[in-house]
Parts: sequence; structure tokens; C-alpha cells
Amino acid sequence: MIRIIASIEARMGSSRLPGKVLSDVCGQPALSRLLKRLKRCEKLDDIILATTTSPKDDLLVKWAESVQLKYIRGSEKDVLSRVVQAHQRMKTDIIVEICGDMILLDPELIDRGIQTFLNKKCDVVTTTNKPSYPIGIDVVIFRYDDIEWIEKNIFDLEVREHVSLYFFNNPEKYKIINLTAPDAYKFPNYRLVLDYYEDLDLIRQIYKRLEPDFGDNFSIHEIIELLKREPELLKINSHLK
Repeated sequence: MIRIIASIEARMGSSRLPGKVLSDVCGQPALSRLLKRLKRCEKLDDIILATTTSPKDDLLVKWAESVQLKYIRGSEKDVLSRVVQAHQRMKTDIIVEICGDMILLDPELIDRGIQTFLNKKCDVVTTTNKPSYPIGIDVVIFRYDDIEWIEKNIFDLEVREHVSLYFFNNPEKYKIINLTAPDAYKFPNYRLVLDYYEDLDLIRQIYKRLEPDFGDNFSIHEIIELLKREPELLKINSHLK
């Protein structure tokens, strides 16, 4: 049986917004919001947190234990080795790579990505090769065996920091399928990622407006419709790069 596992890459030492992954989002840590979304994915078998051995990340371990989430601790700079370590533990076949600052991910899009990966003869399914969804609504899926080979053989520092980068730098070696957003969701310049305080402000505003009606169950559809109704919200973080 194929095991499909999501790994959340997260640490507290962000230079732009330290501790961002545990920032309060309307009464809950940002990662708790993300975890609830991932648990709604029908095609994931399990989830693991891949954090670091830095003392700063003791807080992330406490959080993971409080929500009964599996975790491993590895290198702070060598994210590739940390992610491989996580999936060795999980006996993973197919990896869904998740960045901890993407707390508005859409479970239906992740499931669509997984199904595409299972149906097609490919090595990677992603939304990031030719971006069309908002920034932060990403999917990257690949085999454990492929990333294990990269971890053992490629020592470029950029590849070690950006886990799936080697695939995209070597398109002649890997068949990559890019998921394109429907026209209704095609807003690649919208920032729905948590990198700066302004991003956090926008995410909080989205939750304030959508949580009363949808709880944590709102999708990219409800977010886009909200931003169409209240375009002034986009000004909160539109100046950021």
C-alpha cells in the first residue's frame, strides 16, 4: 500500500517575522490553522512536522505534542536532510511538501495534486513551476526515493535549503506536471503566505470575516470571493515582494 505523507517544514527563527508559525490567528497558532486544513485532505495518510534542533524550536515541539502531531528535529540549515529524515521515519512513498508559512492551503487542491500524481506518469506535480494560484496556495508532490537520491548525492547549498529545487533546476531529468489555476482563481500576485507582519494582518482579516460562517473550512473560492468584495484588503500586503 502506497503511503502518502505531508511534511510541514517549520522553525521559529524566521528573519522577517520571528516566531511567525506560532503567531496568533484569531485565537489559534498559525500552525494549528494549517494542521486543520491538512487534516481535511482525503488522500493524505499522515502528517509530520520537520523542525530543527535549535533551542528556539522547543516551542514547536511543545506545540506538536499538544496537538498529538508526529515530529522530528534535524538540521536548521540543511532542510533537505531534515525532510528526508522525517520521511524515513514515516516510511513514506509519496511526499507532499508543505512550508509552515502557507497556512491558507486548500485541501481540495492538495487532493487534486495527489490524484494527478497517482494518475499520470510523472516525477513531480506542482503549482509553482508556472505560478497561477495566489502566492501561498502551493502544492509540491514527489517520490521519497527521488528526494532520498538527491539528499545523498547533491550538496549544493541552495538545494539543501530548498528541498525540491533540484527537480525544477533539472527538467530534463524529471517529468514535471504543473497544475494551472482555473480562471476564477488565477491571481498569482495575491499574497496569501505568512512572511511579514502585513501578511499576518491580512490572514487575520480573512479569518475574522470567513470563520464565523465557515470555521476553518473555507477554501480558495471563499478567499477569492472575499477579496473581490473587499479589494481594499489586498492593499495590506500588496507592496511586499
